[in-house]
This record gives sequence, structure tokens and C-alpha cells, in this order.
Amino acid sequence: MLSRKAEDYLEAIWIVTKRKGYARIKDIASELNIKPPSVTEMMKKLDRLGYVNYEKRGGITLTEKGLQVARIVRDRHETFIKLFKIIQVPDDIAKRDAYKLEHNLHPKTIEQLKKFVEFVELFPAMNPRWLQHFEEYCNSGKLPECIAKPK
Repeated sequence: MLSRKAEDYLEAIWIVTKRKGYARIKDIASELNIKPPSVTEMMKKLDRLGYVNYEKRGGITLTEKGLQVARIVRDRHETFIKLFKIIQVPDDIAKRDAYKLEHNLHPKTIEQLKKFVEFVELFPAMNPRWLQHFEEYCNSGKLPECIAKPK
């Protein structure tokens, strides 16, 4: 099992590679807001473990094993971002919280949250009133009149 930190590095390599077409130590350091020597040490470790291909002063690529982990972590992250958008969390807070949660919840919990997000996204044409009521509640702080308060 990889550490949270190692997973973050793999995700950062994936993000940088998607954006630039390649990843180098300085790119990963910039993405994670850390110093290049820290990235170098982790790249050596991840290379030994078979998650990346790393050569000194060269580009860094994810192995199939590393790509699989990066995609899982990114998928979790995107699930949380979508969920937070549904429940009206501001973007800056959603990004920070998604980052925290992507490593800390049980996989089954993440799976169920992903199903919920997919369900909500797949049925917008059905105009789910409860989402509209929730948005009204978030904006006004008052429950819509059509909702009975619990006694």
C-alpha cells in the first residue's frame, strides 16, 4: 500500500503529463508546491517500487502500475469535486477538501458517493425538485415552504 504522499506524487505526474505532455522534477515540484530535492527522492523510491520510470535529468513517466494508481486517486478527487458542487460548496474549499478526503475514506464509501454523483448527473432532465429546494435553502438559510419541518 502506497502512502498518501506517494499517491499525491503519482497524481501530480499524471496531471502535469496531461497538461504539458511530459513531466520533469521541476514540474512536479511546482504542481505540489514543494522543493525539487524532495521530488527527486520520491521519484527514486517510486522507480524502485515500479510506479514510475525515472532517469536523472530526464523526464518522468508513469508505469502501467503507477498510471493505475494515479487514475484511481484522480477519479476519487473528481468525485468529491462534483459532490461538493452539487451541495453548493465554494470551488476553493471544494478543491482543498477533495484533496483531504481522496485518501481518507473507505473505498466502499467512495464508491457509494461516486454512484450518488453519477445518479444526480444522469437525471437532470427529470428536474429533481429536492436539488432545487436544497439550493434555495443554501442561498436563503430557510427551508422552502413546501417542506414540512420535523416536529
